[in-house]
Amino acid sequence: MKCVKDIAKRVFRYIGMDVHKDSTTAVVLDAQGKLVMRVTLRTEASTLVDFLRGLSGTLYLTFEEGTYSAWLCTLLSPSVEKLVVCNPRRNALLKQGNKSDPIDAHKLAELLRLGSLTPVYHGSPELRTLKELARSYTTLVQDGSRVMSRLKALYRGRGIACGGTQVYSPRHRARWLERLTEPGVRQRAELLYRQLDLLLKLRRPARRALLAQSRQHPGHKILRTIPGLGPVRVALLLALLQTPHRFPAKRKLWGYGGLGLITRGSAQHRLVQGELVVSSKGVMVRGLNPAHNHVLKDIFKGAALAASQRPGPLREFYARCVANGTKDYLARLSLARKIATLVLTLWKRGEVFDAQRLTREQAV
Repeated sequence: MKCVKDIAKRVFRYIGMDVHKDSTTAVVLDAQGKLVMRVTLRTEASTLVDFLRGLSGTLYLTFEEGTYSAWLCTLLSPSVEKLVVCNPRRNALLKQGNKSDPIDAHKLAELLRLGSLTPVYHGSPELRTLKELARSYTTLVQDGSRVMSRLKALYRGRGIACGGTQVYSPRHRARWLERLTEPGVRQRAELLYRQLDLLLKLRRPARRALLAQSRQHPGHKILRTIPGLGPVRVALLLALLQTPHRFPAKRKLWGYGGLGLITRGSAQHRLVQGELVVSSKGVMVRGLNPAHNHVLKDIFKGAALAASQRPGPLREFYARCVANGTKDYLARLSLARKIATLVLTLWKRGEVFDAQRLTREQAV
């Protein structure tokens, strides 16, 4: 009874912030949804911290995921009881009606009070270094792929076949440039080659730093035992997921990794002789989840492709799926889901991959 009375006496404040480069509009509501304060502040660390410290009661804070969200999350978390970085794509109410900074901040505070916000996971500050190193490496890889695509598009646009990887090789580069007769086009290709060389040069130290940092994570040794997961894939998995306990079940990880199915159903019951019964019409599958982490999906797809080509229980699982009539790309999808499930299960249990145990479980 004493705890209930203490909670009843507590004063709750729900704060919504609409953050921009120069200014931040904050709206404070009480537990009944009444406006307590509306203020516009400069987007500076000391100003925002002093504003929260000047408020009394139990503080709940929210703002939208964006450019400043990671900085604000680290800065303001110690000053509030609960902080929710919300997903703007999941907040349809923010897009309805009139729109301004005070209106958006008020809507955020009201949705926070009602518990209707979808949070975005930001992880722990201890893993911030690993996360930033992973971003650096993936950015360099993506930029290098773009430059390679532009090089091939330049040759193909002039009717020059350039299949394979020989077109990128420094040893054969002079021969390929001779096939470009236009001076401007040749100079453009030379600049693209120089850009590619620089990106490849930067990628090596970024990869070494990422791998060195990932080895300090306690989950590294566990994930490295799973077939198809090399050191780079494991490092990226650790940076993206950080902890397996953020996913209560495997299907949540499937959805986040782009491996989950989107289904649609309606009118699932009908009247038969005056009684409601389940309709024989099942739910309709609308494909894989489009809102997912693309890097994570590439990791699981690449791991499934690698595991399907190497001897072991995962290759046997893939072969059984194909032998039972499953198309090869759907069999790889099933294998990718199995690898994702292994990542989640073994990481939570703290166990390494055991091929004999997996084979016995499949036989049951």
